[in-house]
Amino acid sequence: MRIFLTIVVAALCAPALGQAGLPRTAIFYYPWYGSPARDGGYAHWSQSGHAPPFDIASNFYPARGAYSSSNPSVLQAQMREIARAGVGEVVSSWWGGGSAEDLRLPAVIGAAWAVGLQVAVHIEPYEGRTAASIGADIAHLRELGVTDFYVYRPGDIPAADWAALNGSLTGVRVFAQTNLAGFAAAGKFTGLYTYDVLLYGGGSFGRICAEAHKLNLVCAPSVGPGYQATAATGDIRVKPRLQGATYDAMWRAALGASADLVTITSYNEWGEGTQIEPASSRENGYETYDGTYGLAGKAAQRAYLMRTSYWTSQLAIR
Repeated sequence: MRIFLTIVVAALCAPALGQAGLPRTAIFYYPWYGSPARDGGYAHWSQSGHAPPFDIASNFYPARGAYSSSNPSVLQAQMREIARAGVGEVVSSWWGGGSAEDLRLPAVIGAAWAVGLQVAVHIEPYEGRTAASIGADIAHLRELGVTDFYVYRPGDIPAADWAALNGSLTGVRVFAQTNLAGFAAAGKFTGLYTYDVLLYGGGSFGRICAEAHKLNLVCAPSVGPGYQATAATGDIRVKPRLQGATYDAMWRAALGASADLVTITSYNEWGEGTQIEPASSRENGYETYDGTYGLAGKAAQRAYLMRTSYWTSQLAIR
């Protein structure tokens, strides 16, 4: 009962912010899902030959069904869930100007700001991406009020090119997805994050943050509940959720490593099975959250959001 009350109280707390209002937690968010009713067809749910709405490219099934990310009511509900979990920043996946993720970004920003969330952009490896193109992207995205940028696979571009770009920027933070603090420092990044919860477990966080701090980098290791992408990609590697124990272990490791910012992989990457968004407990053939933190059925659907509230409250008091 005491643990339950702690979680409930934490869920009512405002998002944890650090020095000068900077977020202490950020969560990776995917606005790329489509449905016939709103978008003319299914997007991402139908990956690898799946046939939505009941056969989707995920080992789990969302409690909201095979939704569209362009549905305002879905977007608003998702942002409310994230804010109530005590997360401070939404990092929205972005695949270049004119992409579906770019066109949906203003709506993401509006829904997030309405509930007090900050918004960052996850700059993905879109075709033709260079340091120069990212410089133009940042200039465009700053006009929308975005000042935090997370770069996935920064190693695709030489550190010297990053240094030239990052050295020219003011008023923004740019994070490199890497476990190599030396590369991030050479590229003049603000900090680093790991994203991949399969390759970078909690056991690596102490080393990563120690090396980052020595080089005056912000350390933002990524925690997540697990990984299971078999249905979407055929990847047979699995990081089991262990009824919440995996998520807890990664959070403990991040806090133990004195992380400056904890990033969460992910809110809704259903294809890779890293999501903490509510999952159905009723669809046959899919994994569920049943048993997580001792919960079952409908109560278990929100288990990871509730536990996130607990961990963000612990981070806030440090």
